[in-house]
Amino acid sequence: MKVHEVMSRKVEITSPDDSIQRAAQTMARIDAGILPVAADDRLVGMITDRDIAIRGVGAGRNPSDTPVNEVMTREVKYCFEDDEVSKVAENMAQLQVRRLPVLNREKRLTGIISLGDIARDHEPAQAGSALQDIARKGGQHTQSSGAST
Repeated sequence: MKVHEVMSRKVEITSPDDSIQRAAQTMARIDAGILPVAADDRLVGMITDRDIAIRGVGAGRNPSDTPVNEVMTREVKYCFEDDEVSKVAENMAQLQVRRLPVLNREKRLTGIISLGDIARDHEPAQAGSALQDIARKGGQHTQSSGAST
């Protein structure tokens, strides 16, 4: 099964120029701890609630006037919509992430895939194994340097 068959196509994004307060409000509204950062449908980074708390508020920055691009991670792991779901799940376990942005081969953001998507729609055992690996290794490191899976 391919990623495009199970991924979520409805993806909320934030702009690198948005304030971290606005990004946090979007996260609260959609009940998520991570947002892709995109400019003209190109993925330019990822921001997490942890980035906002530690790199933003914890560093003494004002949430209403600190832009996302000052606290986001620029180098992000992602997968392609035509990748095999089983390979992506394995990679998510290795990377210690629960979600990955999904790009097409032109590197345009087309969706996001989560372990929940994988468990619900395709391989519950694979998703469960990935989640166990993430929990065992100590957390949710959502940003990683590098390119695709």
